[in-house]
Amino acid sequence: MPDLFSTAGLTEAPKDEIMAPGAMLLRGFALPFVEDILRALGVIAAQAPFRHMATQWGAVMSVAMTNCGEFGWLTDRAGYRYDRIDPETGRQWPDMPGCFRALARSAADRAGYPGFAPDACLINRYAPGTRLTPHQDRDERDYAHPIVSVSLGLSASFQFGGAKRRDPMRKLPLRHGDVVVWGNESRLAYHGIAELKDGRHPLLGALRINLTFRRALEKRSACASDTRRDRPDIDQPRRSGWP
Repeated sequence: MPDLFSTAGLTEAPKDEIMAPGAMLLRGFALPFVEDILRALGVIAAQAPFRHMATQWGAVMSVAMTNCGEFGWLTDRAGYRYDRIDPETGRQWPDMPGCFRALARSAADRAGYPGFAPDACLINRYAPGTRLTPHQDRDERDYAHPIVSVSLGLSASFQFGGAKRRDPMRKLPLRHGDVVVWGNESRLAYHGIAELKDGRHPLLGALRINLTFRRALEKRSACASDTRRDRPDIDQPRRSGWP
């Protein structure tokens, strides 16, 4: 079996990094899971294809998305919400694979959140030139549960701030296999991805895949206070080829 850290371009096992109270960056934590995850991603995308969702204002998001798990995150004319049904297929979202659950649970345990049991996984596909403007994850019913975010493919610049939009933001490089976990004091921190730069990854080519695990608990209607500035970036779709 090849050395996972050498394969990722690292000369020694990476160290965990505390980003803020309740928030931790786990360098290379997902590497042992990558083979199973990529295989499962192909199955998920065949059942629930990636798509460029539109906001309630009709603007199209630049990042392609799909979901797996009991609930899927959606944005459309009805607003931002979780739903059991994929509106494009009329079927339930694909089941969350065991390797997804194992990775999310293990990363949460490592970061100090034991017993995390996600029921939703939003899968984002970035091509060079796409981005996700700083926003809060606040469509979930209970903020007591953490967010677990997994990076695969091209490296990206992760922006992580505070509970207010004007709070200072740190910029941290996220590489293939890195996992970010945040909760407690940082649960509603603003976060985003700067515009993805051109590049090519040995496994995913000119793409970055992000898995965001959450505990949605049940469908929640969009908040009346939601505004365009508080949500992810919207733009015209970019072409990309995987899967």
